[in-house]
Amino acid sequence: MNALQQYQKEFISFQSELKAFIYRLVTHHQDTEDIMQDTYIKVFKNIETFKGNSTFKTWVFSIATNRAKDHLRSQSRWKEEYQDNCRTATYASKELQQTMANISLNSPHGKFDFKEHIDYCFTCMSKTLLLEEQVCIILKEVYSFKVSEIMEIINLSEGKVKHALANARKRFLKIFEGRCALIHKNGVCHQCTELNGIFNPQQAAEEKLMKIKMVKERENTDIEKLLDLRFQLVSKIDPINAEGFDLHNYMLETLPIHST
Repeated sequence: MNALQQYQKEFISFQSELKAFIYRLVTHHQDTEDIMQDTYIKVFKNIETFKGNSTFKTWVFSIATNRAKDHLRSQSRWKEEYQDNCRTATYASKELQQTMANISLNSPHGKFDFKEHIDYCFTCMSKTLLLEEQVCIILKEVYSFKVSEIMEIINLSEGKVKHALANARKRFLKIFEGRCALIHKNGVCHQCTELNGIFNPQQAAEEKLMKIKMVKERENTDIEKLLDLRFQLVSKIDPINAEGFDLHNYMLETLPIHST
């Protein structure tokens, strides 16, 4: 096996992870596919410029991140209330309700699952961060990159990466403590249980929820630890290959449209 074939084999080994990372940033399936294709072409068109100063994976993620940042440059940050606004728009539209029902009933990837919806919610809330904060926190907490690797990927100093991570974490703590009814009795967002009641009316929801460590430990664990448990849950989910991908992808792609 020559060097090019070895790099191609290595690319394939983390391809799913890379695609999921891009998807979490751009929240659009076709845009993700386009950026993946662009990244692959650029990587192997410029493979001779890779000098091994970082890992090949870090170098590829750097190229993909730059492409995603270019794509997102003209887009606005999401607002915290987007999910609430989308909920209101959906309840006001029989057409939107029917579309979601059709996906749930007819798509092989239309299943509603609590863990996948927690992941969806994480993605929505990450879009409220500054882009550099979003990239840094996802790379570290979801894909386990080291600070030194994140510095290479996003081309920031160590101090700026650590600052972005601290800001992102602080923002997440504030959002989830105030919004998430799964971990806080005064949380204003009940979307997980509400949608589960619609799509899985026969399911024992509380029993299912108590199998999720973040929920099970909510009474005896501080918010910092609960956030870490949320990150752990999200890190185990590949949103593109999830059982409910079609349902959550529809929600992600239409959420900005119905929230303004």
